[in-house]
Amino acid sequence: MEFNLADLFEAAVDAFPDREYLVAEGRRLTYAQMEDRANRLAHHLAAHGVRKGEHSASTPSTATEWVTTAWAVFKLRAVWVNINYRYVHDELRYLFANADLVALVHQRQFSPRVAALLPELPVLRHVIVVDDDSQEPDPSPDAIGFEEALEGASPDRDFGRRSGDDIYILYTGGTTGMPKGVVWRHEDVFFALGGGIDAMTGRAWSVRNRWWRRVWRRADR
Repeated sequence: MEFNLADLFEAAVDAFPDREYLVAEGRRLTYAQMEDRANRLAHHLAAHGVRKGEHSASTPSTATEWVTTAWAVFKLRAVWVNINYRYVHDELRYLFANADLVALVHQRQFSPRVAALLPELPVLRHVIVVDDDSQEPDPSPDAIGFEEALEGASPDRDFGRRSGDDIYILYTGGTTGMPKGVVWRHEDVFFALGGGIDAMTGRAWSVRNRWWRRVWRRADR
């Protein structure tokens, strides 16, 4: 079995599609509803040139769009990158360039910051804006609203095979300097953060990776 996060999520969707998956900010989504939204966003990103191994980021200040973006990027085997919404101009400029972002999902309130940085980011070619109460203008003429992006895309799950070696990048808080990107394999995330537990049986999966065997031995001492 490949311990890929998107594969594991899709297995959960198939097992209990009508179970509540996310409750946040007055919104409730079932597994099936989240799957539908993530598939649509994945197809939208693919249609705008996001490919396997390319980096896409989201600001984590709105739970539903943040989670949807993560699953969409994972489904494409692209690399998801988190962005701390408290970052100021210099930190954002450094992170955007350092992460080689090709796509960005952000709340409308951050449009002025994004607009100021876009001229310095030739690699960033697609921006999706999550509406809020800020009434800020789009950061660029070709930016698109989050819900509009979903409406025009396919809900089908027709993506290629994935790997436990797929990665995402977690940027640190930058309290002692500029943010630093930490690279995580999907399989390592499953064992380190998810406990490596089979949700259907409650039993731990066997750990095949030698490096994790060494880590677990040290932890048991």
